[in-house]
Amino acid sequence: MAPSRAPSAPNTTFRRLRGSLSPGEFAAAVRRAAREIGEQVSCDARYIGRVEAGEIRCPNYAYERVFRHMFPGRTLEDLGFAPRHSVRGRRSRPLSEGEPENCPSGHRNENDEESDVLRRAFMAGGSVAIASALALGPRPARAAGHGTGTGASDVPDVPDVPAGGGRGVGTAEVRAVEESVRGIRLLDDQYGADAIYRRAGHILRVAHGLLDEQPGSAAVADRLHAGAGELAITVGWLAHDSGRLAEARAHYAEALATARLSDDPALEAHAFCNTAFLARDAGRPREAVRAAQAARRAARQVPSARLQSLLALREAGGWAGLGDRTACEGALNRAHALFGRGTCDDDPEWMSFFGEAELYGLQAQCWAALGEHARAAGYARRAVELQDPHFGRNIALFTAELVVDLVGAGCVDEAAHQAEEALLLMDRVRSSRIRGMLDDAARGLRGHRGNPAAAAFLEHYAQARADRAGAV
Repeated sequence: MAPSRAPSAPNTTFRRLRGSLSPGEFAAAVRRAAREIGEQVSCDARYIGRVEAGEIRCPNYAYERVFRHMFPGRTLEDLGFAPRHSVRGRRSRPLSEGEPENCPSGHRNENDEESDVLRRAFMAGGSVAIASALALGPRPARAAGHGTGTGASDVPDVPDVPAGGGRGVGTAEVRAVEESVRGIRLLDDQYGADAIYRRAGHILRVAHGLLDEQPGSAAVADRLHAGAGELAITVGWLAHDSGRLAEARAHYAEALATARLSDDPALEAHAFCNTAFLARDAGRPREAVRAAQAARRAARQVPSARLQSLLALREAGGWAGLGDRTACEGALNRAHALFGRGTCDDDPEWMSFFGEAELYGLQAQCWAALGEHARAAGYARRAVELQDPHFGRNIALFTAELVVDLVGAGCVDEAAHQAEEALLLMDRVRSSRIRGMLDDAARGLRGHRGNPAAAAFLEHYAQARADRAGAV
């Protein structure tokens, strides 16, 4: 039997090296340093959090080279990691409860960091022997071209997951749920929802089974309910992004009920935040306003200015949908002031996507709803420029938003050029919501067929639709 492992000690050395940068800002610095030396690492705020929490005892070789480039002359120990020789080689099977996280034995490619997260998403042992259920890594995308617009190739189905064994739920199962949320969000950031929604729903059903089992302690029960609630919101978002709005609404309602039952204001604020966004997209702006305001009330117990900023933007989107420019501008001003207070350690983990690019992108959507397309285009253009490369789905989203705004503003040449960019991005990203925005832009450009750039795009767009139809 594998020896038990002491609880992970936080890596305070690495935390000091981050200094005043937020986890997201530091992750961006890591990716920039990687590019400087020709490495590719998929580093985000969640990875930095895992390092600082001590969950990653020793980075893989690619990360080690990047960290040593960033901090010349320092060894792994100087960075707060365990020496490589002290950590056994990685096994081919998933980790079981009590087993150490090991270092790899050689160089790995750019997708391995995500794969590691996903392989650990559900660990063998206890009530959930489901390690094989989370083969979430996408297959390589097709070669670039004008593409099908369907995104990365279809991924393997998730195998059936055995039901809980009735032996109770412990920390291994709770960590499995928490890791699954992180892994699914990583894939969604890069590839969009369409490719992973059904498999994520399968994982949520497994988590529901765990809720019916006996928890090992009150602390385990609290973590399990919080993790299952976050998983429900994550699956709800995937439903939203893939055009399944009724299913998204049900998942958010489930998360809200979980939050209320477990008296979890952070989870409640998250559920209401996503409900507000969904209501706006579903054409229910007044509900969007009410849900955003409810989220703000719940979030009073969460000392995060960034969370309050995002909730003000959700409220602004509802006011814009109602055509109330004064209320919308008031909410936008409040969002800017709160955003300017910066990040803090109490910012929820799920908010790693919310940076300056998102701030501009959500403002663009508000101004577009108010009919000010030229102004909206300016914000959308800035959102595209500022978006971190890791968030491939959001780059495609803001590019599609920019196209719609440019068409509305009558800037046909630039709209056609950006539409070509969006079409290429959709070779990698699978999101019915974003594809719908591009469809709207194409309808707008059909009235400008006499423009050579618009005509060229419409030809490529028609071919992409034909390819997508043939692939179904």
